[in-house]
Amino acid sequence: MLAPKKQKFRKEFRGRSALKGKAVRGSKVSFGEFGLKALEAGEITSRQIESARRAITHYCKRGGKIWIRIFPHKPITKKAAETPMGSGKGTVDLFIDSIKPGKVLFEMDGVTEEIAREALRRAAHKLPMKCKFVSNKPV
Repeated sequence: MLAPKKQKFRKEFRGRSALKGKAVRGSKVSFGEFGLKALEAGEITSRQIESARRAITHYCKRGGKIWIRIFPHKPITKKAAETPMGSGKGTVDLFIDSIKPGKVLFEMDGVTEEIAREALRRAAHKLPMKCKFVSNKPV
């Protein structure tokens, strides 16, 4: 699964301001021909990204090329079960990425539109937000 190799700080504040507004950077299909775009704000874990990636590659039978346009940089901590209040912040449990509406999450190329549409639809079921299929194919 995806996780940063190196961090400046081991634990971060959760923060809420990252989920406000619309995505400006990463809102267009840049690398491939087809993409999966987020319609809602939310947080995606590294497990959800990996699950969606596997759904795409499984449906395409490892054909075409896939780009993952997001990376989970933010560490999320969790305290152990039945721990009393106090005694500091918990240990790092997982990594997430904050997603704004309009962000392209995955891109594909080298497959037909029907295969890309179905593969990205299956990937969207693995993610915690509404997504839509987008294309930069000339009409």
